[in-house]
Amino acid sequence: MTARRSLIRRAAAVAAAATAAVVLAACGGNDSSTGHDGHDRTASPSAPASAKGEQNAADVAFAKGMIPHHRQAVEMAELAETRAQSAEVKKLAAEIKKAQDPEIKTLSGWLTSWGEDVPKEDESAEHGGHSMSGMMTPEEMDKLEKSSGKAFGTAFMEMMIKHHEGAIEMAKTEQSDGAYQPAKDMAGDIIASQSAEIERMNKLLGTS
Repeated sequence: MTARRSLIRRAAAVAAAATAAVVLAACGGNDSSTGHDGHDRTASPSAPASAKGEQNAADVAFAKGMIPHHRQAVEMAELAETRAQSAEVKKLAAEIKKAQDPEIKTLSGWLTSWGEDVPKEDESAEHGGHSMSGMMTPEEMDKLEKSSGKAFGTAFMEMMIKHHEGAIEMAKTEQSDGAYQPAKDMAGDIIASQSAEIERMNKLLGTS
């Protein structure tokens, strides 16, 4: 009788252990699968969603417009290095180039990260089928390139004032219509710095 009870107890224990092992394996597998799947579902789609949707059409238009606009300002500033007579004009031109070169790189980086095309080097004032405010015509650029000395300084500042006014107009549009905060911040910097440069050039021209 004792032997029989012992045998029954042993069999029951083995069965209980086997059942527990099955339950644990099932739970463990289910938890692992659910946890892994849950992680995949939440992490993967959210990454591109957070990378996108930060910019809108106004931000793209701002970047695509400001790149060729800045490039022309840099081209004008480079002419001043050899053609300007005034030290003040040369200094101003160097500051314009120093400020706008990095902005071109930043704007290009944004467009690339957004999956947008960066304007080509030869993109002109007719960018996107619309004349950009303040851009010099090829004739004006040719006239500037052929001038030197005091005449160059006067032409350079008169043209750059017009050019800056156009950039400020574009920057104000970005501030009111854009969604991408870094672009709106850059627009604010452009408005502040170029407004100050316009005032400076007007004083040098003796018109303020």
